[in-house]
Amino acid sequence: MSDVTRILDAIGQGDPKAVDQLLPLVYQELRKVAAYKMAGEPPGQTLQPTALVHEAWLKLVGQGDRKWQDRNHFFAASAEAMRRILVDNARRKRTQRHGGGHLRVDLDDVKLAVENDDLLLAVNDALEKLAVAHKQKAELVKLRYFVGMTVEEAAQVLAISEPMAKRHWAYARAWLSEEIRSQRGP
Repeated sequence: MSDVTRILDAIGQGDPKAVDQLLPLVYQELRKVAAYKMAGEPPGQTLQPTALVHEAWLKLVGQGDRKWQDRNHFFAASAEAMRRILVDNARRKRTQRHGGGHLRVDLDDVKLAVENDDLLLAVNDALEKLAVAHKQKAELVKLRYFVGMTVEEAAQVLAISEPMAKRHWAYARAWLSEEIRSQRGP
């Protein structure tokens, strides 16, 4: 059992000191994930990688139910927290712009990092629909698209084979592309 898994178990048991032990062990890895994500954002962002990590950390440890099965589950929860923060940030900025201009983007042409707020919101909306019917495929997309994991890394986190992860990724990309196209119109 890794140190992270042991500490996560202690947190699940209600040990308040365990939370303080966890941050130093996972901070650098969370910082890398956030820096990767923020590298795809347009210049002039008010949200920086360090702030993204700190906000995600507060969401993770501030929740009443802090039971993570293992290290992979914790990082998947971290990815979800970062995704929600970025989506909320994009929604806030979109509201300030009163809708802005809509941009049509083909998902096949999009790199793993999200390049603009409108696309981020469109992907998020489509991803929520995908999660209703295909939860594991949606989780794979979150790990690849919002965290920047490779197919191999995401397969490990989801405890599925690489070939299955590749099939899920191909299906999810096609499904999301069609869904985004239908949201935005011709």
